[in-house]
This record gives sequence, structure tokens and C-alpha cells, in this order.
Amino acid sequence: MSVAEATVAPARPAGRVSGRHLLILPALAVLVVFFVAPYLNLLLISVMTPSPRAAYLRVLTLDNYARLVRDPFTWSVVWHTMWLGMATTALSLVLAYPLAYHLARSPRGARGALMVLVISPLLVGVLIRTYGWMILLQDTGLINQLLRALGLRTVPLMYNNLGVLIGLTHVFIPFMVLSIAGTIQGVDPELELAARSLGAGAWRAFWRVTFPLSLPGVIAGTVLVFVLTVSSYVIPSLLGGFTVLTIPILVVRTITELFNWPGGSALAILFFAITLGALWVYLRLAGRTGRTT
Repeated sequence: MSVAEATVAPARPAGRVSGRHLLILPALAVLVVFFVAPYLNLLLISVMTPSPRAAYLRVLTLDNYARLVRDPFTWSVVWHTMWLGMATTALSLVLAYPLAYHLARSPRGARGALMVLVISPLLVGVLIRTYGWMILLQDTGLINQLLRALGLRTVPLMYNNLGVLIGLTHVFIPFMVLSIAGTIQGVDPELELAARSLGAGAWRAFWRVTFPLSLPGVIAGTVLVFVLTVSSYVIPSLLGGFTVLTIPILVVRTITELFNWPGGSALAILFFAITLGALWVYLRLAGRTGRTT
């Protein structure tokens, strides 16, 4: 081989690698245009000065963040939003795991039918499903009408945390089921049978074999449901009314009712940072748990 050939030959694999890298450019462009750019614009607005005569004055300031950090009401709404996210995620996990396990272990023909049933609620808009829950949960709804017919006391199921929790869980539980079921399908059922043959009971074999191997799906599902829950606006607005306040609702009201664009933008950025921090801590703890099991 000549010196020229030796010099040119290594460049061919590099060309193929760069060609593969070009395939991510469309997805990267969508991410930049529809996610990174809006957040950068939101960050820019958040450091502008509020004005009663315009959306904002182009004068840089950090007072918007300082007011939020010093305001106890802001932190109470942040905690309430995070609590709703954690409660919805925990309830979705408890309800979704048995369903996901049954779905993953069903015969191939039944698995397809069950999968259709799981994803079928996603074919209906969130607004329509929320109105359906309003018909069921309101004071004159079907559930309280049934309780009255049975001579029982009615239960306040709407315009409180319970109604919001029910609606959020119903809307986002398919994401948890699909995340866990996909992971359990990759777990060989023979592993459980091997544990049973070595003397482990059904519960112990599941807890020591199947559940640890399904943790990637559990982690993915909990992160997905939590993020969708804390960023939800329609469900808490309709099922919670004016009594359940979350950060998305507070951001919208700050901008549309108080016309404080910088304040609402700062609140959105602050909550975004808090959510990222909480997810980072959760993923670190989940990673350590996965390594010790």
C-alpha cells in the first residue's frame, strides 16, 4: 500500500459515521425550533421589566425571580403541584403494574386486543375525557345520583384534589402501562420458572427476578407520568375549579389576568428548573437502587 492510500483509507469510515450523524438533524431541528428556542425566548422575557402599558419593557432585571423566591405563596403552589405529580405517579404505578404484567404475559393474540384497549383512551382528546369525568363526579353527577338513590350521603368528588387526582390518573395511566409492559416483555418468563424450581415462591420469584428487571420501564413510566402531570393545565382547571391551584394555572393567570408576562415567564422557568432538579435526584436514587438489587 502506498503512502497516499494509507493516508486516504482511514477517511472512509469517518465519512460513513458523519453520514449516520446526518440522520439526527431533522429531529434535532424540531427539538431546537419547538423546544429550545421557545424556552430561550421565555428565559429572555423572564428577565425583562413588567410594564402596565406593554407586555414588558426591554430593561434587564432579576426582580421577577427575587419576588418569586421570597413569596411563600409561590412555594406553596409549587409544593402542591409536586404533590399532585407524585400522588398521580404513585397511583398510576400501583394500578398500571398488574395490568402491564398481565398484558406482557398474555398470549400473542390476546396481547394485541389488550394493547388496543389500553391505548384506546388516547384516541379521545383530553378535554372530552375531562368533561366525561365532570358528568360523573359533579354534585349532581351520576355517582352522587346513585348514592342518593341508595339513601346514602353524597360525596364531594369535584373541585378538590380528589377529583383532579382521579382525572389525572385516568388520562396518564396508559403511558405507565405501555412503558412497563414493553420492559416486562423483554424479561424471559423462564427466569421466573427457574427461580420457582430453586425453591422460591411465586411472590419471591417475582420480587427478586421480574421486578428488578422491569425497573427501567418503571423508571421511564414514572418520569413520563410525573412530567405530564405537573405540566397539565386542562384537567386541574376543569376538575379543580378555583380551589385547586397548580403552577401551570398560576402561570396562565399571571399572564392573562395580571398581564405580567415577565412574572409568568419567570415562574415557568423557575418551576422548570425545580422539576429538572427533582428528576435528577430521582434518577440518581433510582440508579443506585437498580445497582443494589
